[in-house]
Amino acid sequence: MDWLRAACQVDVGSADSCRMGVRLTHGDDDETERRLVEALRRLVDEAGTIEKSPPVTLPSPSALQLETVMLPRDAFFGPVEQVPVDQAAGRISAETVSPYPPGVPVLAPGERINDEVLDYLTTGTAAGMLLPDAFDGSMKTVRVVAE
Repeated sequence: MDWLRAACQVDVGSADSCRMGVRLTHGDDDETERRLVEALRRLVDEAGTIEKSPPVTLPSPSALQLETVMLPRDAFFGPVEQVPVDQAAGRISAETVSPYPPGVPVLAPGERINDEVLDYLTTGTAAGMLLPDAFDGSMKTVRVVAE
């Protein structure tokens, strides 16, 4: 979170609109733990004054259970094309897309892509979501099996 860094000089490893990841290691002590807790308390207290990110459309859990219609290796290594995101629904994914955090794949090769997943990924990237393994991290295009 940029606010934690700017206002409190505290860095978090990763964050999105729903969660943040923080690590404490053997290099930390009571002082660094105190700074983290104070920064999080301040974040809660000042949340109303912090600029909001664009909303992220979270899909229902059932919308994330995509149908596998092709062997992953065939989808990944076979003929593929990059299509605009608005043309990807109903197509077969030829790539893995894992929003970070948490780093769990939302799309995998061989799965049929649906609108709910595309809405989640596009609204998420607009809000700052990282897609480290997507061919197009901006989510303007999607790698799919060629028709």
